Amino acid sequence: MLAINNLSVQFTGTNLFENVTFNISDHDRIGLVGKNGAGKSTLLKILCGWQQPETGSLVIAAGQTVGYLPQEMVPDTTRSVIDEAMTAFSHIDELAALEQRLTEEIASRTDYESAEYIKLLNRHNEVTEQISMLGASSRREQTEKVLLGLGFKHDDFGRLVAEFSGGWQMRVELAKLLLKRPDFLLLDEPTNHLDIVSIQWLENFLKGYGGAVVLVSHDRTFLDNITTRTIEITAGRIYDYKCSYSEYVVQMQERRASQMAQLTAQQREVAQIEAFIERFRYKATKSKQVQSRIKMLDKMEMVKVDEVSTEHIHFRFPPAPHSGKIVVEAQGLGKAYADLQVFDGVDFLLTSGKKVAFVGRNGEGKSTMAKIIVGEINDYSGSFRLGAQVQVGYYAQNQAAMLNGEKTVFQTIDDIATGDIRPKIRNILGSFLFDSEDCEKKVKVLSGGEKARLALAKLLLTPSNLLVLDEPTNHLDMDSKDILKNALLQYTGTLIVVSHDRDFLQGLTDELYEFRDGSVHEFKGDIFEFLEEKERQEAQAARAKQAVQAAQPKAGAGKAAYEQGKNRERELRKLRSVVEKIEKEIEMIESQIAEKEAVLASGSVQGQEFYDEYQALKNRLDEQMEAWETATIAVDEFEG
Repeated sequence: MLAINNLSVQFTGTNLFENVTFNISDHDRIGLVGKNGAGKSTLLKILCGWQQPETGSLVIAAGQTVGYLPQEMVPDTTRSVIDEAMTAFSHIDELAALEQRLTEEIASRTDYESAEYIKLLNRHNEVTEQISMLGASSRREQTEKVLLGLGFKHDDFGRLVAEFSGGWQMRVELAKLLLKRPDFLLLDEPTNHLDIVSIQWLENFLKGYGGAVVLVSHDRTFLDNITTRTIEITAGRIYDYKCSYSEYVVQMQERRASQMAQLTAQQREVAQIEAFIERFRYKATKSKQVQSRIKMLDKMEMVKVDEVSTEHIHFRFPPAPHSGKIVVEAQGLGKAYADLQVFDGVDFLLTSGKKVAFVGRNGEGKSTMAKIIVGEINDYSGSFRLGAQVQVGYYAQNQAAMLNGEKTVFQTIDDIATGDIRPKIRNILGSFLFDSEDCEKKVKVLSGGEKARLALAKLLLTPSNLLVLDEPTNHLDMDSKDILKNALLQYTGTLIVVSHDRDFLQGLTDELYEFRDGSVHEFKGDIFEFLEEKERQEAQAARAKQAVQAAQPKAGAGKAAYEQGKNRERELRKLRSVVEKIEKEIEMIESQIAEKEAVLASGSVQGQEFYDEYQALKNRLDEQMEAWETATIAVDEFEG
């Protein structure tokens, strides 16, 4: 249990949090939501100890750990990817060193019957068992599994972390955190640097995670697939919903509608009371009733309606100029960087008015293809051409970083505005939430979200009939993403969008191009239809592999093959028996914990011994869960 009591934090003279209290249970799946600037990242930093509140306290059970992944960080390491990821097991190395010291001390002693010697043996056994339960023997396998899930290839393991981009370095940091398996896992926008495949792998990992998970994310689908509890931060307060994000949105709207109804009813009641007081204030026969109603007003607690931000970007793309029927055409298109062939032999035809998505793992060539289309890359093989009268609008993946930090917001737009648009610059910026004061700010002081909005504003100033958007939703909150999506749905030109945001892509495009293994594969359908088809194909491939493996023992006739099969079955039975034994132990511990939690729920006061026993059971459950995971991995690997 992690408990937050009466937490208060001030920022630039206003209360970011005011007397906030809530608990995080050991296996919670929490989505932390609120508008930009509400304090989500600040709360995570307080939970992990990076920042201290002005008032209040944070209490965590002894021995429990907290792990935190910030939105951005710069890893400082000279290690390879695999070696850096395996530093997550440094605590096992410390235990191994302790085990070695204990072994040496035991070997040097001869007082075999003494209490000290017995104590030394017991301590050695405890450390040895702890190392085994932590999966020390499978550290390499666990590390490789997580790195592969996050999108690295076997060939990447030996490369230095410093050779990779910032996004890939953040994946290494995420891998380390997942391998450490803290009791409370805090993740701030973990999908920002992941592709769809890696996001799905992370979802599955977090669903089965043994500890608590607290997420900040603008990925609606990611939140819905993981969280079962949503904590909203608004106006310095929190509201705790026992549901996923989409269910929270419905309940939040119902709550605010109820508040408005209560406020209306209260205002009506107040008006009636004030009318009575005014009418009979000077009548002696009514003085008691008047005084009674005055006291009633004084004691009345006024209904508060939660602050609802009405600030949203609002825009639509200008009408697309006419273009020819064929907008983009490629034949045998290929691109290589030195010895790395990104893709080759790609045939690609895009007609006017189409809306398509580029999907696939990072590094497979989506952004490279976008740069070829917009003319940033010209050294390719094969042929490529834009159709007649095609005018391109481009939002690069690093568009915000490409802005000139020394210019003001107004200058950034003024430099490219022409003709009738120039007098409307401030109106355009206003529609992207930049007020008069913001217009004079230098770009370098803007937040990531503000830079993204400014880059979108630039995109509106030049009419285009082909929009190429590379990860346009990075740094945008959910409301802004929805508004951008609606604007794109109404856009009359041709659209190519590179995105890993499944909710954003759903209903926006009806055709996808998957970049995979040096080729581009066309899929006609929605993003979720594509993912379902991928899942079906992978399941089919897995069944075919199992069928081949099952057939292999039959191919080796004779006694040796028979004995080998018997030995395998015997070993598999042993491994499964270990799993079953641990599962029974877990069931028994969970039953004991449930009994104690029922006592706690009753509100009866207990002594320290009760809480010590309760925490010991929780610790034992965590140990058994880790042992179960190690044992099931052993079964899976043996069967594979």
